[in-house]
Amino acid sequence: MSEQLTLAKAINLGLQKALADDPRVLLMGEDIGRLGGVFRVTEGLQAEFGDKRVLDTPLAESGIVGTAIGLAMRGYRPVCEIQFDGFIYPGFDQITSQLAKLTNRHEGALSFPVVIRVPYGGHIGAVEHHQESPEAYFAHTAGLRLVSPATPQDGYWMIQQAIASNDPVMFFEPKSRYWQKGEVDRETAPGALQASRVVRIGTEVTLVGHGAMVSVLLQAAEIAAAEGTSVEVIDLRSLSPIDYAPILESVQKTGRLVVAQEAPGNTSVGSEIAATVAERAFYSLESPVLRVSGFDTPFPPAKLEGVYLPDADRVLEAVDRALAY
Repeated sequence: MSEQLTLAKAINLGLQKALADDPRVLLMGEDIGRLGGVFRVTEGLQAEFGDKRVLDTPLAESGIVGTAIGLAMRGYRPVCEIQFDGFIYPGFDQITSQLAKLTNRHEGALSFPVVIRVPYGGHIGAVEHHQESPEAYFAHTAGLRLVSPATPQDGYWMIQQAIASNDPVMFFEPKSRYWQKGEVDRETAPGALQASRVVRIGTEVTLVGHGAMVSVLLQAAEIAAAEGTSVEVIDLRSLSPIDYAPILESVQKTGRLVVAQEAPGNTSVGSEIAATVAERAFYSLESPVLRVSGFDTPFPPAKLEGVYLPDADRVLEAVDRALAY
């Protein structure tokens, strides 16, 4: 039986289930307890599980991540919230120099099941440091898993799968979709944490994206269909590792690929996908792989976010270019 939930509520229920199922799980972050987080994703959890399971921390991202590493070494499964994407950099050294490398350093004898929740991306009309997409920094770092749910169904299940993983997981939550409702089936898991998924079948062009971009790609696909173009849409779900099998199979069918993301295009997740598809499916391509992204500039003031962030029109322009070859 399914129900209509927002992405924020779905993640909340996933966290609740993980806390209830495993006493080693605990949540840590700034204002996540009594306030329930700035986006209310952890609302009610401290009241239910107490302030030793849902901890309000000081404003110190490095301290939050460092403490979580120590807790993981003692057998806990901590889940850290970084309040906004642009605030993650004080914890960057702990994540990339320590958390990502400790299992390898101990030759697998120790695992570090730490989840770091990162609300990310634009479309909320916020100021600088509140609308960034820093996922490429972490995708470049071996030893970390990166995932991003695009739907409430994935939000509910993927947060539980991330917590159950023995690897460190960066859990990127598209904050502009927190209030988007969708069907959630709390009985049926959607598949492996690292699996990409075809969410719309088409025959002429493949569109690939993650997080908030999946809704934009589906909107573009609807418009394209009305104009007589059949577009296939793939939700990456996992940014590291990337599940290439559905992407390559789709490109072998359509011959054309457009990769879209909110992050800047230079040395990005989209760049990696474009390069890999060019290597592995070169003889299937009828046109160059095209990328649609944010611009290679700092995120602009809120009134200009609509110019900076890719929308359906920019995606459709790339579709037209791909078909013109």
